[in-house]
Amino acid sequence: MQHSMKKVFVMMLMAVAFAMPSNAQIKFGLQAGLNMNNISGTSDVKGLIESRTGFFVGPTVKFTLPIIGLAVDASALYDQRQGKAKESDQTIKAQSIQIPINVRYGVGLGDLAEIFLFAGPQFGFNVGSDKTLYEQANVAKSTWTLKSSNFSLNVGLGATALSHLQLKLNYNFALGKTGEIEVENLANKTKEIIGGAKANTWQLSLAYFF
Repeated sequence: MQHSMKKVFVMMLMAVAFAMPSNAQIKFGLQAGLNMNNISGTSDVKGLIESRTGFFVGPTVKFTLPIIGLAVDASALYDQRQGKAKESDQTIKAQSIQIPINVRYGVGLGDLAEIFLFAGPQFGFNVGSDKTLYEQANVAKSTWTLKSSNFSLNVGLGATALSHLQLKLNYNFALGKTGEIEVENLANKTKEIIGGAKANTWQLSLAYFF
């Protein structure tokens, strides 16, 4: 699984790189930040899970185009989004590798400072495991299952200082279900999916480019 995710990221970067003009500037860096989750879904799901904060961290790359103000960035981020199971008071974690690719437009004072807007798709791959939300002996068990992959969109704004430090705030909204809750009747071994959920997220990040 990890090997296939690395191949996907490398292929995406290669595709972006080949699409860039030969005189585009490339910078590599590290990015980390906070996830402020808003778990939404059916009434059954809302009654089982409360939103919690999480984090993300990983390498990033920025391509500055020879068109004033335009750039493209891409990252490979270990992403953790948390919630709390109300019935058992357990913390559940949606762990994934997220690959955002954003087009950005900025205005500023050359290398001194820049303010920019950005938007783009994000591809996610699950690296976590299922989580039991609650279990009543010999009666029923409820399990949270994260989808193996997910697709979302980013829109946000940011600022860069001295060509190295970057601060971004964006909203990441899921297109499709992030996960599902399955209830198993332990007496007759039947299972039923009672609802799906989306993890829409405000994200605040800081990056350093070398």
